[in-house]
Amino acid sequence: MKQKLTAKEEELMNIFWAHEPLFIRDLISFLPEPKPHYNTVATLVKFLEEKGFVEREPLANSYRYKVKIDKRKYHGDTVSDVVARYYDNSYLSLVSQFVEEDKMDLQDLKNLIAQIEKKKS
Repeated sequence: MKQKLTAKEEELMNIFWAHEPLFIRDLISFLPEPKPHYNTVATLVKFLEEKGFVEREPLANSYRYKVKIDKRKYHGDTVSDVVARYYDNSYLSLVSQFVEEDKMDLQDLKNLIAQIEKKKS
């Protein structure tokens, strides 16, 4: 996955991931006040469709949209891109930064090691 989401697109995708399938009017109902105009949201959904994040199905005189890319996969791909771009493809460097900045402690690291060992067995 090479496509990135803008902040507004990600806001819409979070709603899709939580409530799909949705019509645009339903999507708008989940957005905070002041609600954006229907055409604005429709344009953003069109971009999401072009990027391959959602697909539409015709129903009556409208379209209902559903997710094509799993949230966990998108987040994983995004983290992978960050690691490749900023940490020379080293997840160890990423974790080391968290440790250095006191964002991970020894117990967190032990839990991470246990999770890795459990997955390997």
